[in-house]
Amino acid sequence: MDYKKLVADELHKHVAEYMSQEEVLNLLEKPRHDEHGDVAFPAFSLAKVLRKAPPVIAKELEGKIDHPAIEKVETVGPYLNFFLNKELISAEILKEVMTQEADFGSSDLGQGRMVPIDMSSPNIAKPISMGHLRSTVIGNALANIVEKVGYKPFKINHLGDWGTQFGKLIVAYKKWGNEEAVLADPIAELLKLYVKFHEVAAEETELEDEARAWFRKLEDGDEEAKGLWTWFRSESLKEFMKIYDMLDITFDSFHGEAFYNDKMDEVISLLEEKNLLKQDRGASVVELEKYNLNPALIKKSDGATLYITRDLAAAIYRKRTYDFALSLYAVGNEQSHHFKQLKGVLKEMGYDWADDMYHIPFGLITQGGKKLSTRQGKVVLLEEVLNEARSLALEQINEKNPTLEDKEGVADQVGIGAVVFHDLKNERLNNFDFVLEEVVQFEGETGPYVQYTNARALSILRKADQPIELDAPLTVGDDYAWDVLKLINSFPDVVMNAFNRFEPSVIAKYALQLSQAFNRYYGTTKILVDNEDRNARLVLVKATSLILQESLRLLGVKSPERM
Repeated sequence: MDYKKLVADELHKHVAEYMSQEEVLNLLEKPRHDEHGDVAFPAFSLAKVLRKAPPVIAKELEGKIDHPAIEKVETVGPYLNFFLNKELISAEILKEVMTQEADFGSSDLGQGRMVPIDMSSPNIAKPISMGHLRSTVIGNALANIVEKVGYKPFKINHLGDWGTQFGKLIVAYKKWGNEEAVLADPIAELLKLYVKFHEVAAEETELEDEARAWFRKLEDGDEEAKGLWTWFRSESLKEFMKIYDMLDITFDSFHGEAFYNDKMDEVISLLEEKNLLKQDRGASVVELEKYNLNPALIKKSDGATLYITRDLAAAIYRKRTYDFALSLYAVGNEQSHHFKQLKGVLKEMGYDWADDMYHIPFGLITQGGKKLSTRQGKVVLLEEVLNEARSLALEQINEKNPTLEDKEGVADQVGIGAVVFHDLKNERLNNFDFVLEEVVQFEGETGPYVQYTNARALSILRKADQPIELDAPLTVGDDYAWDVLKLINSFPDVVMNAFNRFEPSVIAKYALQLSQAFNRYYGTTKILVDNEDRNARLVLVKATSLILQESLRLLGVKSPERM
């Protein structure tokens, strides 16, 4: 229920001469303190036109407000504070949530239009590390959020399956590798070979030339090179899928860099036709001075293409194929300049739809404040972290609820959910240090705390063992219940805010707030006591559970029914 609009409508009747309804609505704010009501109107904006002091204006307006949904109005200095009729409003909110259930907060803003999301994108022949977690879970949450507001997400795992690293890997495999070892443990063995190449190449620099030569063979379709590349790719994908299955994340496409190899010539031709390619010491660049950017290097002096060439081909392909309304790239903050250049080149090509492309940057996960580097072999494997998180969750379940059914299944949902939630509760641009023991806790600002709150709500409903009636009175007028209700009512705004900012942390922080408010309510109210308000209290518990479950679902986190 949009009670701010209700207040704005009532207030506008008395100030229509001086400001529009929308202006009134935009001025309304939430009082800092609950004792100052539910909605506040600052009278400063009317002072100039009415030539009166704001407290005087507020006092004059106070006597004119008369609406059944507004219990009372009070003036505090220049503010006109509105106290809503809890009985009336709470019934409206609860009926709306219970009628719509999981659809509460949904909208048809997107009208089914496509939104490709470039996400995860690990490099073939390298493990999925903690460094890939952010792109994967942020991209997945954004897919759920855009779907919630009516778009059709299309999740693309833009695999790093091309480039000179494959020349290096082929050299390393031919010198030190063997088939048996790769088949036994593909990613670990290929990573070992990759790291060894860099160690040896630091002394034997001619190895770099060999790697370049093998990559040229791969580009030219050499059978041996292509066979090894195909094998490395398929073995890597099998390993990746194990981790995506653990996270319960699926993709609509695995088109990686290699997919765009035969699409880059067209990009070069288009740039030439539009006279955008300039020569700079033998290399081909596009000038981007008007965007305050360095020239975009499209082709090296030896004719080799770069990431940006492939990304131009990918952007054009995606627009033609999906006719996207928005195109999102969940890629680290360090690539911000690259995406500015990408959009700049597309704009120069006359593609105004480049304005619908958004880089969704994010900070780093660090350990001891330091970034981890695959090249030196210092990598924290995501699979190991997820397995350890499950073990820690199981330990706590054994302590708290040793007779719980399907403990392992619940530990899966709690442990893995804890890692995902922790990532998403942090504003995406922030770096954060990862300490697993702090993440998998049932108390504090954690995923398990939200899951446990939902499980507690469901436990109350099971104990109550009675059908919920929406036609009966739904009055939950005490302050703690009212705090929960106001948060539940704000969920559609939270979803829209998360979408507008492409910021999943908005939903994670909201889920924590709602959990805290509900637990305060639970701690001060005898919910199951048998009196006339019992049904209303149970409806509030059910509504809280529905919103918590939907919040977790949007984040890509499961909601166990028992914990």
